[in-house]
Amino acid sequence: MGADDKVENKAEELKGRAKEAVGDATGNEQWQAEGRAEQTKGSLKQAAEKVKDAFKPHS
Repeated sequence: MGADDKVENKAEELKGRAKEAVGDATGNEQWQAEGRAEQTKGSLKQAAEKVKDAFKPHS
């Protein structure tokens, strides 16, 4: 997994934050929940990338 995956994961997290914010502003509970879920998913993927990087041999 490379830099592209890291960017996609961060973008997913940011998209989730935006969706949750819109849900908060409009009182839309579904968007709030979806936004939190997307944030969590993006954060978990980022954490997995960091673990992979920690065990990757550096040349």
